[in-house]
Amino acid sequence: MNEQDLNNQNLTKLFKISTLVALSMGFALLLPFFSIAKAEAVPSPVNANGCPQTLDFNLRRLAKSEEVNLCDTYKGKVVLIVNTASKCGFTGQFDGLEALYNKYKDKGLVVLGFPSNDFANQDPENEKNIAKFCRLTYGVKFPMFQKTHAAESNASPIYKTLGGLAGEFPEWNFHKYLLDTKGNLIGSFKSQVTPDSNKIVSLIEKHLP
Repeated sequence: MNEQDLNNQNLTKLFKISTLVALSMGFALLLPFFSIAKAEAVPSPVNANGCPQTLDFNLRRLAKSEEVNLCDTYKGKVVLIVNTASKCGFTGQFDGLEALYNKYKDKGLVVLGFPSNDFANQDPENEKNIAKFCRLTYGVKFPMFQKTHAAESNASPIYKTLGGLAGEFPEWNFHKYLLDTKGNLIGSFKSQVTPDSNKIVSLIEKHLP
């Protein structure tokens, strides 16, 4: 074997090793996207007032001064909680969320939206502009609440509670937490899981009151 053949053989080996390393790194980066849904039920602790901790919050409606007690208003319903953003690749999911709400709202489902600017500065507007965008662009009628922090590093109390129960916090916009009629966590879905996915719809239908 001459020197040229030896060099070519070494280059081929180096290419194969580099390819394997690249594939391994790529798989590691993509792995979180394969685990896109958790559907194990996690009971919510109940506070002394009888409210599940997942709903025991007074929160302000988006762009309004009115505060809502989530327990008083939504206990007894299946609740889908979503951190939203107006300038995200997943923003089109507003359509699916509104369709889901319209289909099941009279059967006991409510969708609660929480605008958040935590991820890549994709919801930087003030609440008035966000509310206008949601209403005019997507016809959103499901309840929307004050801007909040959903990321684990600075999570608001409701997201600290949900993320703690789920064992995972939103890593991007349009993460979805699903609660049953008693406020127990029954599903946690990453952004890639669309509102009309069978994973979400089947759980909702199973737990409707």
